[in-house]
Amino acid sequence: MAMALKLEPEKCTGCLQCEMACSYENEGVFNPAKSRIKVFNFHEEGKFAPYTCTQCEEAWCMHSCPVEAIVVDMVTGSKNVLEDVCVGCKVCTIACPFGTVNYEPDSGKVIKCDLCGGDPWCAKACPTGAITYVDEADTTYERMRAWAQQAPSAPARFNPPKPKEVQVFER
Repeated sequence: MAMALKLEPEKCTGCLQCEMACSYENEGVFNPAKSRIKVFNFHEEGKFAPYTCTQCEEAWCMHSCPVEAIVVDMVTGSKNVLEDVCVGCKVCTIACPFGTVNYEPDSGKVIKCDLCGGDPWCAKACPTGAITYVDEADTTYERMRAWAQQAPSAPARFNPPKPKEVQVFER
């Protein structure tokens, strides 16, 4: 049975307990800037949303790493950064479409969620249940995939680029 983090933004109060627990577990300090999970603050709406690595099956971060410093943990399925192999080139930070692989300037390496070896502290610290560690089938990922498959099968209409008028200035 594969496990995954389930993030439910509607339950998040923005208390940042997940960020504090993560930074303490992984870096030994209570510092949200060193956390592998972030809480996004939608100021206008007064809402919060926790987000972290989704441990993608395709894992662009892992495939983009030129020194193969990101590997799959066969127990948890997480994609883990091997700190002693990482050279801090940041290619994986660019490859991640979700922005959840981050460069840590103090170490000169990248950091990302590793599910705390199968016992994620962010989920244990969350007082509202906005972050839980559940069977992968219970996450919203499968619901999103089902919704995406309902999209029309016809290709999108192609709109060719419009010509632009370029102004030329002479000296």
